[in-house]
Amino acid sequence: MTPLILELAITHILGRGRQTWIAVLSVGLGVGFSIAMAALMQGGEDDLIDQLVNDMPHVEISDEQRDARRQPAEDRFDAAQISGLRPLEDRRGMLNPEEIRAQLSAWVPGEMVWRLQTQGVVRYAGRDEGISLYGIEPEQEAEVESIKSEDFVHGDFNSLLSGGNNIVIGDRLADKLGADHGTTLSLVSSTGQTRAFKITGIFHTGTTARDEGEGYVLLKKAQILSERPNVINSIRLYLPDPDMAPSVAARAESQIGYKSVSWQEANESLLEALVIRNVIMYTVVGTILLVAGFGIYNIISTLTHEKARDIAILKSLGFTEPDMRRLFVLEGMIFGVGGSVLGWLLGFGLCVALSMVRFELSGDVVAQEITRLPLAWSIWHYVIAGGFAMFSAAVAGYLPARKAARLNPVAIIRGAS
Repeated sequence: MTPLILELAITHILGRGRQTWIAVLSVGLGVGFSIAMAALMQGGEDDLIDQLVNDMPHVEISDEQRDARRQPAEDRFDAAQISGLRPLEDRRGMLNPEEIRAQLSAWVPGEMVWRLQTQGVVRYAGRDEGISLYGIEPEQEAEVESIKSEDFVHGDFNSLLSGGNNIVIGDRLADKLGADHGTTLSLVSSTGQTRAFKITGIFHTGTTARDEGEGYVLLKKAQILSERPNVINSIRLYLPDPDMAPSVAARAESQIGYKSVSWQEANESLLEALVIRNVIMYTVVGTILLVAGFGIYNIISTLTHEKARDIAILKSLGFTEPDMRRLFVLEGMIFGVGGSVLGWLLGFGLCVALSMVRFELSGDVVAQEITRLPLAWSIWHYVIAGGFAMFSAAVAGYLPARKAARLNPVAIIRGAS
């Protein structure tokens, strides 16, 4: 009897052309805009996570310890509690970098980079600017592209190996000092040592904090300036799979004792905010499609009221209550299918249109940076939007179908006569 029910459902739908098109269009608009919204939101999230993953190490090991070492007095006396304890000379750092490298290299996949970070002041032409100074090994930095090759305006990290005291700085810092490529400036370390350094590289990352506050020198030069020979205070791990970061960080910390932070832990609050944003997004999407479902409900409710005599005749001919429910649920599903197909086409068209939108952001650099709206092309956006539309349509068809199935054919026919 299913083919007959399907034929009846199609006849009912085609007999109400204008209302049918309105119902299908409402579902299609809901599905289409839901797909476009999901693509934009997911694209923005993916772009942000890609930036986090690419601009920072997957695991960073510092010379800190997650928990302070327990003091002997605390073991001897229960009432003893010590906080804020500092040695007479606070000279933290990893004193055995080669041993640590050997331990980690035995099992850590990917690339390993170690640094010595210190603070200093650069002086040129009567101007002083604070700087975060990083002692690096250029070969390692080139492997992981902590600053990409296309971000260098002049030179690169390998220019630090050209002999003498060389430094690589950001273009904003160079502009603030009035310096340029090849300029020699004075660098004062946190220990009070002063050395002359030649600018052999200038970069522009687009991040103000980096472009005006970071400088890179050879690791040995930084160790001499900070008076910490053979010491590092940061190990950065770049893994083939960023999702491995939490397990690698936990194992590294338990093995060498230094605090190891994965990129997920470092950005925990941001990732939580993205989860909340996704919940809000899908709630809005569901609401849009729910509103479209009300349109289907109204049409089918009106249809069951107008077709009460037809329902009575069908039941008198042997159609059962489940058959009547199936008939009107099927009509709702047809609205859902038609609206989903229309919505998929509309959503794809909107995504194509949005992908063609370009923004030209002129900054302090010579060339203009052109960017596009971040979009995520995923079949799941179509599946989820279409599935929710079908569910809304089925519910919208089932509610009036229950009422229609319970109609008493005898009472209807007598009343009509």
